[in-house]
Amino acid sequence: MKTAVIFLIILMIGGYAMESELEKKGEPLPDFDALWDFQHPEQTETKFQELIPQAKESGNMSYYAQLLTQIGRTRGLQGKYQDAHAMLDSVEAMLTDELTVAKIRYLLERGRVYNSSGEPDKCKPFFLEAWELALTKNEDYYAVDAAHMLGIVEPPEKQLEWSLKALELAEKTTDERAQRWLGPLYNNIGWTYHDLKEYEKALELFKKGLAWRKEIDDARGIRIQTWNIARTYRSLGKVTEALEMQRALEKEIEGIEFDFEGYVFEEIAECMLLLKKNEEAKPYFKRAHEVLSKDQWLAKNEPERLERLKDLSE
Repeated sequence: MKTAVIFLIILMIGGYAMESELEKKGEPLPDFDALWDFQHPEQTETKFQELIPQAKESGNMSYYAQLLTQIGRTRGLQGKYQDAHAMLDSVEAMLTDELTVAKIRYLLERGRVYNSSGEPDKCKPFFLEAWELALTKNEDYYAVDAAHMLGIVEPPEKQLEWSLKALELAEKTTDERAQRWLGPLYNNIGWTYHDLKEYEKALELFKKGLAWRKEIDDARGIRIQTWNIARTYRSLGKVTEALEMQRALEKEIEGIEFDFEGYVFEEIAECMLLLKKNEEAKPYFKRAHEVLSKDQWLAKNEPERLERLKDLSE
């Protein structure tokens, strides 16, 4: 469950406003980070490619290099790893000491491509260098990004350490962009604690995440964090409370598009099963299977889970 939830949350961080180096120059160039659609990287690449002529003509090498790093990222997300590395090779050849942020973003994207292509040992040095350089240059947004990535690729015993470093920086920074990492970090660290069966700590992080999502009025994020809290209540043995929260979510999402509904149905079913309401649980297991069986990640990584949903629906 953790990986799927993390993926959904990470999509929410998106690409926020262009970094300070460009803002200081005051150039009227498009904010390409705002064009990111992580669920459709191919379409995002097309949008980025359309900006290349303008980027070249501007003479702003920082902007141009950063744009190319993000094209590399779109290719990595499409599984075009050689093409991604080729693009990042061209960025590497452009880098100078003055292009600090471009270098940080190059390091991050090179590391991400290695990670996505299943080469975690190669990606760690890039994330570590990005972390150190970003800290030195007070680029907190990218420092948090680097620490967050190290929290994903390091061995389990070091993952939490890096995630907590990222959270500490995000909580104390005055950089508004870096503060936007708080929601994903509360979510991801909460799931790390949940996997460690430290449910009270997980609950504390999920509640912080819910408060943060409410503060920014993020309806989707509020629903997911509410689900996380209810799921943790089930782990704590508070099954009745968990069921009440999930049933409330079910009513709330009725008639609206919500890409998390399959997990809501699954949790309602699991809570009912624990409360010996087996017959009432069956239709929810069926609905959960109908929705979640279409999830390619679950089909590939958790086929037993989907088979269980199917068995319990009969």
